[in-house]
Amino acid sequence: MVTLSHIIINGTLTRGENAEVIIASYVVAMSLFSIIERLGVLLRNACSALVRDKVSFKAMSTVAIFIVTILMIISSIIAYSPIGWWIFSYVFGADPNMIEQIVEVYQILILVSLFSAIRCLFQGVIILNRQTKWLTIGMIIRLIAMYLLSLLFIHTGNINAKTGAYIFLAGMMVESLVSYLEGRILVKKMVEKDEDHQITTKAQIFRFYNPLILSSLIIVMVGPVINVFLGKTSEIELAISSYAIALSITHLFLSFFSYTHQIVLTFYKNHAREVKKFTFMIGFIPALILAVFCFTPIGAWFIEHVLGANERLVTASLDSLKVFMLMVLVFPFVDFCNGLLMLRSETRTMVFSQSANLVFTFVVVAVLATVMPSWNGMIGALAQSVGMVAELTVLLAILLKGRAKLRYTHYKEKKLGQTV
Repeated sequence: MVTLSHIIINGTLTRGENAEVIIASYVVAMSLFSIIERLGVLLRNACSALVRDKVSFKAMSTVAIFIVTILMIISSIIAYSPIGWWIFSYVFGADPNMIEQIVEVYQILILVSLFSAIRCLFQGVIILNRQTKWLTIGMIIRLIAMYLLSLLFIHTGNINAKTGAYIFLAGMMVESLVSYLEGRILVKKMVEKDEDHQITTKAQIFRFYNPLILSSLIIVMVGPVINVFLGKTSEIELAISSYAIALSITHLFLSFFSYTHQIVLTFYKNHAREVKKFTFMIGFIPALILAVFCFTPIGAWFIEHVLGANERLVTASLDSLKVFMLMVLVFPFVDFCNGLLMLRSETRTMVFSQSANLVFTFVVVAVLATVMPSWNGMIGALAQSVGMVAELTVLLAILLKGRAKLRYTHYKEKKLGQTV
């Protein structure tokens, strides 16, 4: 449903005049927004992993206020100073004619990051209490609000890059309100202090949170890096637009399987074998779904008639989607491994796996943008897929090394016991 909300936005923007420029402007602004917002989204993982009573929630809330304040300051500086123009011009390489639209979009997205952080804090409490139906309820209401606002913009014909930001903001405000109302009820039901739970201070939370920030800042750079090099392809607007549409559809299919890490955090300690079976059982489903979408008339029909893309954009988007098959195949297992590292509070090691992702993505997109610029959006899809494979490889190496070390420790302890 989260991904469907972005498809609603892209489907609205494709109906505007000069749709490729409108989508490209919105996507560039979203690329920078995703870096800033990611720091707030991490509150969901930290809350579900560390909060067990009112004392730990109070510490988490203080950390959340600090994080949100920093996010708002940084975002405002970017949006309302020449720094933003410089970033979009020289870092992202945006066309000078697009920069004003990009900045206007980003100014609206500042509020989105605020409501997103509030939403994620209380969603952590909701997940902790296994009341995940409220995440679905919140998303349903969010989608209804976004769809109705989308219809209004389409009916009036008033569609530009800011349209997407307004739709996104409306949806986030609604979902944030639902999460806050339910989350507060659950917090009130918590015990004041769980004697078996050791998290009581902000410092303890930051020790878990800081490595997540670093690793997330690394991985969230993947999108901007790809968009920067797509700006060097043969047809810039087509490349960025087709990549954005393909990525949003890919995320739609992955979204059903993107909470594997939360399943690990919630159930793995007591039901490790069942969680492994479940992950292996569902891990290949998104790739099968995407294959049906890409290699049957369903895909072309959906992109043309549901998203409203023209024939040229439909073809380019389908080409990129076929390349994304590799990423879809790998992602569920990356999410599972990350869940194990968070469960063990080994978030520092995620820096290495996600650095590998970024490095491989950068190398592939830089080489292909230079050697094969005519591939357009497929360049971004292949780079992101190869980066994901690199991340999974490093994660498996880390986990297997840890498992071997644990077995060796048990062997030594057993040997020592036999000697005694």
